[in-house]
Amino acid sequence: MTTPSSALTVAELETVYDLLAQSIDRAGTEKTSLFLVKLALLNANALADVARFQDHLEAALQDL
Repeated sequence: MTTPSSALTVAELETVYDLLAQSIDRAGTEKTSLFLVKLALLNANALADVARFQDHLEAALQDL
């Protein structure tokens, strides 16, 4: 996976992490999976690149 030149800063990634954690908490245990699928589909659509999305999926699966 390549890093785009417009990558987020560490501080911005920390903000994204916090926002994601808060949103997962708001969704609740029973709706977490649905929330994450909806988020992934929204981000895939914004990314507009299936191959790149697949690369992101593979990267996220590493070292779970």
